[in-house]
Amino acid sequence: MTKEGTTEEAKRTRYSDEELEEFRQIILAKLEKAREDLKMLTDAYSHANEHDTSDTSPTFKVLEEGYQVLSKEENSRLASRQQKFINSLENALIRIENKSYGICRVTGKLISKERLRSVPHATLSIDAKLGQSVKR
Repeated sequence: MTKEGTTEEAKRTRYSDEELEEFRQIILAKLEKAREDLKMLTDAYSHANEHDTSDTSPTFKVLEEGYQVLSKEENSRLASRQQKFINSLENALIRIENKSYGICRVTGKLISKERLRSVPHATLSIDAKLGQSVKR
């Protein structure tokens, strides 16, 4: 990117409708994948697709039970995290509709396109994010 392009982008207050549409498509694709992943995690957590003998076997080995409990807990944590990610993506779609997408909530400046392409639900610019981690 040229310095002139960076300066012009810094002066803008929001992304164009065409740019917002590009981001919307990226978010929709990530949202579809995230929902598929959540379904897989939820199925694993609830054992909805379980095809083993655990429902007919009268006894269980202690280690197997312990592993299953840990696996369920881990899947539950992952599912919770995935749901949070889905909520963030859905909120990003709302910001696109409001035409406030891509504006840093700390600095009020546009978040770089590169950052939004890799983290489409971002609400902080790199500078604001780095400043946030320094304060901690």
